[in-house]
Amino acid sequence: RVMKAREIQLRRFAKDRIYGNGQMKTRHLKKYCVLTQESHGLLESAMQRLGLSARAYSRIMKVSRTIADLECSENILPHHISEAIQYRTLDRGVF
Repeated sequence: RVMKAREIQLRRFAKDRIYGNGQMKTRHLKKYCVLTQESHGLLESAMQRLGLSARAYSRIMKVSRTIADLECSENILPHHISEAIQYRTLDRGVF
């Protein structure tokens, strides 16, 4: 699965001169991390509830995109967002 996700990222960013989701800038997030209304609502709710910053938002989006790639999912689904938020809260020690 990891190799397939890596291939997906290399193809996605072939013209952008970056190699993986972690290197995405704001313009890449807007292009490659389009959220459904449900996913967006979930992320916005978590941002407010946990008091997360814009930087945290970007990091969650990048991790969500990676989780989706690992599942070979073209779209970022709500469970991808949830998993990324869980990782972020563990990183911050927020429970």
